Amino acid sequence: MFGDQVKALRSARNLSQVQLAEQLNVTKQTVCNWENNNILPSVDMLVKIALYFSVSTDYLLELNNRRYLEITGLSDIQATHIQYLINDLTGKTK
Repeated sequence: MFGDQVKALRSARNLSQVQLAEQLNVTKQTVCNWENNNILPSVDMLVKIALYFSVSTDYLLELNNRRYLEITGLSDIQATHIQYLINDLTGKTK
């Protein structure tokens, strides 16, 4: 569920609910309610959360499990090196 995704992403960044709330300009109670699946964010906030964590809205809503890395500004060679690292970590050869 959405709340589980947010909590996992927040925990992976070692952020408290208060810290995440500050980053998103919401209250700690709002983050708590999201994580407890009591409420869902607005569409605008869903996009803001996705951008903050560099995931898709589909990922947050568990419609797919794809994640992405922001590589804007890297050269093609640098992006290729990142892809090689990802392939090594995931065991894919390409």
